[in-house]
Amino acid sequence: MSAHMEQLIAEFEKFGARIRQAEARFAGVSDLGERVAEVESVATSPDRGVTVVAGAGGMVTDIRLAPEALRLGSAELSATIMATLRQAVAGAARQQAGIVDEAFGGAFNVDASEHVRQAQAAAFGTWEGDLASQDETSSRRPPDASGDDDFDQDTIFGR
Repeated sequence: MSAHMEQLIAEFEKFGARIRQAEARFAGVSDLGERVAEVESVATSPDRGVTVVAGAGGMVTDIRLAPEALRLGSAELSATIMATLRQAVAGAARQQAGIVDEAFGGAFNVDASEHVRQAQAAAFGTWEGDLASQDETSSRRPPDASGDDDFDQDTIFGR
């Protein structure tokens, strides 16, 4: 066999190996939607009076109020609900980013989780480590209620 033919065969085998690698990486794509649909983030206010559950896409699926929460004034209860809601939705976004990273992060050299943490840290005025530690516990600390809550122009990925 000629050297040229051997080189062509070697190149073809490399190409075939790359195709098999790509197929292996994308084999889990079919269950990606299922995994995202199963996302659930539970946040509880520091006083344990308010619990919010958020799912995929940040959809709030449940809000539970303990009897002691009903003793709060309307403004304080509203602020506690909103702060807890933000934490639950933010947790769901971080979970979704983690699923995307597991499926595609290595293949495309993208760290969606880090981008989401940075954007949330900027939006909430917190340190990124606080957000990472919140993922390890179901109890969430609400952001400072005195901050600007107008996020209409922001997304979880930043401006």
